[in-house]
Amino acid sequence: MLEIQAIVSKYDLSYVRDGLTSLEAVNKFALTFYKDTAEIYDCITRVKNTERNPTGFALNDAAILGLLVRTWKLLKEVISYYERGNAEIIGILERPLLEAAVVARYLMTKDDSIILDYRKCSYKDRLRILRDLESGSAFFETKAGKRLITSVREKMAFEGFTKSDFSDQKNNRWRVQGKSFYDIFSEVEHEDFYACTYGMMSESIHGSWNESMDWCLFKNEDGTFSTNPFSAPADVRYVTPILGFTNKAFVLWLKRIDAHDENFERLLRWVERVNFALYEKFDALYD
Repeated sequence: MLEIQAIVSKYDLSYVRDGLTSLEAVNKFALTFYKDTAEIYDCITRVKNTERNPTGFALNDAAILGLLVRTWKLLKEVISYYERGNAEIIGILERPLLEAAVVARYLMTKDDSIILDYRKCSYKDRLRILRDLESGSAFFETKAGKRLITSVREKMAFEGFTKSDFSDQKNNRWRVQGKSFYDIFSEVEHEDFYACTYGMMSESIHGSWNESMDWCLFKNEDGTFSTNPFSAPADVRYVTPILGFTNKAFVLWLKRIDAHDENFERLLRWVERVNFALYEKFDALYD
């Protein structure tokens, strides 16, 4: 794609060498590289083999594609907060980013029955809405309630689902194959990575005490706490581990849709190599 060629063309030997000369240069180079990687992911989700998919993608492919689009959209948003120097919002965005990339990879290693299970699991609360309607909830007499119930019914009708089609999902507590995200993560990645990535990110979602101490409070000398009204500066090097989770998903996608070739292979390997080089450079430059 011409868009991808335009992105990578500036990364000649001198540009990369100059970008790794000092801490200031590395931070600037890294931010540009991360932004360009997000654009490459964006482009990849618009690639297709027209013989296999003359128009769009069928439901099971679309379920995976949606996760990959979510991945690059969130990555772009994460990077924008690094540019703004607002670190505490980043954890809120990185958690669903990581989850989308990992679940996409998991689904692409399974057969279509598991992807169907994943799609069905998303209807947990929508089925509750239908139950509330049947129980006579006054909310569904309002315009907002009518719009909501119409949306639920249209989605279920499109996929050919009825209320009686979800017994397996109920028995598995609305988890894909009955697995928690920890189980899925451990199958796709090494379980040792869970606590320091997704586990820590969860604190941003749930408002833990550690999260408050990190971002929302000042600790006084007498052991009391005061309000911290300021945004914390962001450290861009922490994007590097995230790309370690995302890149593999886009490789698998291209193979799934029969659009993988040597050019894409080289491109995504190049992303991995530059990302690892940045990891090593950051490690050398920071205490």
